[in-house]
Amino acid sequence: MDPSTAVTTNVVVALVGLVGCVVLLMFLIARWKWHVFLALLLPILLFGVLPGVQRNNFIQAFESGFGKTLGAIGIVIVLGSIIAEALRHTGGVQVITRSMVRLVGSRRMPFALTLSGFILGIAIFSDVAFVILNPLVHSSAHVMRVGIGTMSIGLVGALQLTHAIVPPTPGPLAAAALVGADIGKTIIFGSIACLGGAFAGWIFGQFIAGPRLKTPPAEEFKDHTFLDDDSGRALPSTLSSYAPIAVPVLLISAQSVGNLFLQEGSLLQEILGFVGWPVVALSIGLWLAFRNIGVTENGTETKNQWIIDGLKTSAMILVVTGLGGSLSEILKGTPAVGFVADIFASHGLPAILLPFTIGIIGNLLTGSTTVGVITAASLVAPMLGALELSPEAAMLSGASGSVIIKYVNSSYFWVCTSLTRMEVKEALLGFGGVTFVGGVASFALVWSMWAMGWV
Repeated sequence: MDPSTAVTTNVVVALVGLVGCVVLLMFLIARWKWHVFLALLLPILLFGVLPGVQRNNFIQAFESGFGKTLGAIGIVIVLGSIIAEALRHTGGVQVITRSMVRLVGSRRMPFALTLSGFILGIAIFSDVAFVILNPLVHSSAHVMRVGIGTMSIGLVGALQLTHAIVPPTPGPLAAAALVGADIGKTIIFGSIACLGGAFAGWIFGQFIAGPRLKTPPAEEFKDHTFLDDDSGRALPSTLSSYAPIAVPVLLISAQSVGNLFLQEGSLLQEILGFVGWPVVALSIGLWLAFRNIGVTENGTETKNQWIIDGLKTSAMILVVTGLGGSLSEILKGTPAVGFVADIFASHGLPAILLPFTIGIIGNLLTGSTTVGVITAASLVAPMLGALELSPEAAMLSGASGSVIIKYVNSSYFWVCTSLTRMEVKEALLGFGGVTFVGGVASFALVWSMWAMGWV
């Protein structure tokens, strides 16, 4: 650390600032219900007035961290949010769910819904996806004569996992940018971790928690399902519905694979490098999503509305991500980074546990997966070198922790609880339990892949 550019060289001041930022952030959100933007901004500003902080260097770190982070990822977050709006309004969610039911059979609806959640969580906010699928959850429970818990728990867990872990969902995309992770590798290995976590969550819901929950499906949805839609609405084909999600994911992943196996500077590597650049890949996904607008709709007006809604959705994530970048850059200029890394080294603790633990704490105290994963990435990013932890392992570890546990201070918990009509005590077991099981299972896979040197 260069003293001329350091925010502070005093270890005590650095640790007070680090701990104070985390504690105050959590307190402002959990106790006073501040918006996460102000709750993150205030602690950072208070860090700058601590004795021993070099103000000019602090301001420089704040501005460079904010700008550098958003410069790398801002447009991609916006594009992802607009694609989510398109999938929501064109019927893509409906078509994808139908395809999963056909794949595994209507007799295995809980598993089909879990697989649908795994796919849809990559592109759509989990609470929005659950709102759309809720009628199908109730109607399917009626058909199979099972409780609503058995039918919904796997879906609730799977939606939350890919929403928290797999880019191009905005939260994990922002976290990947903060730690400097390769997005393609994060998609590939994050999908592996999420698939294992979703499967564990389905087992938990189908055989452990679900049969113990007594809440029945709502009578009003008894004959309501969008699997056999007779409204006359023109829906996109299965291929067209998957394309806005699958094509960007494949292009970004192909870029990472090409960097590993293709000759440096070859024509194919350069082509994959450009089309796999997240800005280009998500732009292609957006174009594919726009193609699904029905012929009877006003195309230009519809597209403009999706863009407006997408910008509204992404605004909070953008500013929080930028502030996370500022905090990370500030911490790089302090001795707190080395101090925390030395604690892990001296006690023989696996470095992979640090982002996982921060992600858990962030989510438990704030109820927000996005806050959990961004907080973990912001705090761990300056320590990666000292911890000898790869950016991909750090991001996936923190994201796995950010889903543990969804309970009464989580908006997602209340969305799922209210729509399923469960009592709170049942929802705590079912929905809190499945996010715990899924998060732990995903982290176990991340740890295994890290131990084997894959990430």
